[in-house]
Amino acid sequence: MKKLQYYVQSARLRTLPLSVAGIIMGAMIAASDSHWSTATFVWGLLTALSLQIISNVANELGDLQKGTDNENRLGPIRSVQSGKLTPQNLKGMLAVFVAIAMFSGLMLVVVSFHSLTSFYSLLMLFTGALAIVAAVKYTFGVKAYGYVGLGDVFVFIFFGLVSVLGMYFLLAGTFSPEVLLPASSIGFLSTAMLNQNNMRDIDNDKNFQKKTLAVRMGLNAAKTYHLIIIVLAFILMTSYCFIEKKGIFGYLYLISLPVFVHHLNYVLKNDGKSLDKHMKVIAAGTMLFAVSGGVGMILEQLMG
Repeated sequence: MKKLQYYVQSARLRTLPLSVAGIIMGAMIAASDSHWSTATFVWGLLTALSLQIISNVANELGDLQKGTDNENRLGPIRSVQSGKLTPQNLKGMLAVFVAIAMFSGLMLVVVSFHSLTSFYSLLMLFTGALAIVAAVKYTFGVKAYGYVGLGDVFVFIFFGLVSVLGMYFLLAGTFSPEVLLPASSIGFLSTAMLNQNNMRDIDNDKNFQKKTLAVRMGLNAAKTYHLIIIVLAFILMTSYCFIEKKGIFGYLYLISLPVFVHHLNYVLKNDGKSLDKHMKVIAAGTMLFAVSGGVGMILEQLMG
């Protein structure tokens, strides 16, 4: 039991809101279109949380493997780095959550399609398998895509497009092209959190050939990029509400705007270790964006 707190530390609880934001957004948009299943929603949440923890643990293992976890890294001291857990402990944790993700993913497909062999079932299982591989390969193993600057692309795809569109499809049984807009919004906000992490660690990453997009662009350009993708998230969500002719409740996600204005004001003026304190801010802001946006869609349907 002594080690439990360190396993929890390696799970990185402050990142978990990102994993469920897309699920919540996709589910609530589906609910506003009169499609709902509590079982599908719960299994979707569990699957998303498991995938996020897999990514976090694999990231710790990968950075440890490549030497990026060291005394010069500016983020929180990690469990293995501090000597509280061994790499073998983390590999065991990784295996457990891969098993949980596989089981919850299977259950998600079963409760959604009542079959494991239909075309859509196989498509979702294949997508889930890709998500597990992507979560593990972020920084762990050879040719880790996080070390060549592709982390932003994968976060946008899996935390945004796959998460929102996948949950919508599992509940509604159909694909709505317009949902690409809120899915992209969540993708951009999730990518912003990764970018902030990479801006914080830019000097240490550079020394260990971890060529994140922030390292490739440089700090000033990375800050501009940070501003652009957050602004784009709001533009795309607003476009969705306009195209779908939403009333005032549809724009409820705008209550998260002050959080992001405060966040951007801070990030554009600071760098290094001080950026770490705003990791929770952007995670909370993304969750508020998703929940308020989703609730707004449902209220719009009820009031309409």
